[in-house]
Amino acid sequence: MHALHTLPALEQARLIREGAISSEEIVRHHLERIHAVDRTINAFVTVFDDALKVARAKDRQRIRRRDRVPAFHGVPIGIKDLNVVRFTRTRFGSRGMPRIPLPIDDANVGPLRRAGFVILGKLSTSELGAMPVTEPDIHPPTRNPWSPGHTAGGSSGGSGAAVAAGMVPIAQGSDGAGSIRIPSSFCGLYGLKPSRGRVVNQFRFPDRKILYTSGPMARSVSDAAALLDVMAGIDTGRTHWAPRPDRPFAARPGRTSRLKIKVMESTGIVPTDPEVLAAVRRTARLLERMGHTVEEGRLPEGSVDDFLPLWQRLIGGIPLMRWRHAQPVTRWLREGSRGLCNADVDALQERLVDRFAPELGTADLWLTPTVAVNPPRVGAWSSLPPADAFAEAAKLAAFTAMVNLVGLPAASLPAGLTSAGLPIGIQLIGAMFREQDLLAVSWDLEAAQPWRRLAPGHALDEAN
Repeated sequence: MHALHTLPALEQARLIREGAISSEEIVRHHLERIHAVDRTINAFVTVFDDALKVARAKDRQRIRRRDRVPAFHGVPIGIKDLNVVRFTRTRFGSRGMPRIPLPIDDANVGPLRRAGFVILGKLSTSELGAMPVTEPDIHPPTRNPWSPGHTAGGSSGGSGAAVAAGMVPIAQGSDGAGSIRIPSSFCGLYGLKPSRGRVVNQFRFPDRKILYTSGPMARSVSDAAALLDVMAGIDTGRTHWAPRPDRPFAARPGRTSRLKIKVMESTGIVPTDPEVLAAVRRTARLLERMGHTVEEGRLPEGSVDDFLPLWQRLIGGIPLMRWRHAQPVTRWLREGSRGLCNADVDALQERLVDRFAPELGTADLWLTPTVAVNPPRVGAWSSLPPADAFAEAAKLAAFTAMVNLVGLPAASLPAGLTSAGLPIGIQLIGAMFREQDLLAVSWDLEAAQPWRRLAPGHALDEAN
């Protein structure tokens, strides 16, 4: 029983489906795990009182339906607190949001419930998802399970920390400039941001240009691929506007196509840490040995100022927010949005896409660091003025934000540990709607350097 929280989500689903273990047992185990470690990590905003009741209902359903149950029947999951779960407060990491529970699931949560998951609770996020660290003022900062003195990243920091710490086997995150990939990198996970149009917008907004989307965060590629099938409607036929793939994402190909892969090691925004750079180069050599064509690449230079108006508009346009209660950086972003003209910001986005998209299209995949630097200490920027804090935060997204601009799929993969024992992530950027190429190469890299053998348990044990 002590190893239940180390099992992949798909393995938990198989055991439940075969009757080898009950959903109630697995959910109870994870709730006990949350009770044991979350007082240190602060990944959960709230834990649902009815989780065990839901799990018992899943067990009764399994007996009635025999093996005709959904893919993740009875498996625990956590939901980022930017998403609406019915009859539950959604706080968006902020004191400024109304506290009225809504009677519906949003468009991302509904498919997860239909897939059979037992939702254990809401996972922490930075305020309005604005920052790549999870330090809202509604609860203590979310900490990295590998080293609680360091951040778990953001804005899906609670999702990353909860999966890495074994509080849930898998989680949903969202990503507007790196918010799935940054915490996946810092927490030693596999996190995938799908192509724009692959997953329906959670609020059903028109999303042909929207920067953010939702995706899976997991300890294995197979778990993430299966969750992507659920989120993209592949297993139910409810697909969004992206072209339907020729096979489910969870169907691992028998052989990976030989691809042209370009490697970018650095940007002008922030120097790449030597240990991160070494991980990228190790991965490049490994991909070359696998038979891929690997060559140096260079993308046009961008700056924080280029991206800032898009981020100001996104954050400043969030409805219902009582801005007088916002944190300094979030309020600063909103104030900066007031003088923006939508037509000018749209034109800026088009210019940036025109700058990056042609060069990104010269390869099947791009290999970069996920984050150029190591995870910052918790509270590293708390004493800085808002503009300076944002400038420091933006360095974490130097390799990730451009992907959201163009709408391409990208994944962060574990690539070893620093000398201080902190995870390093490398990023693979795919061609539009080619998540299958990303997944195929990710499976090969996972097999060549199996990261599941590494876990942050010792840090948690010491902290408790």
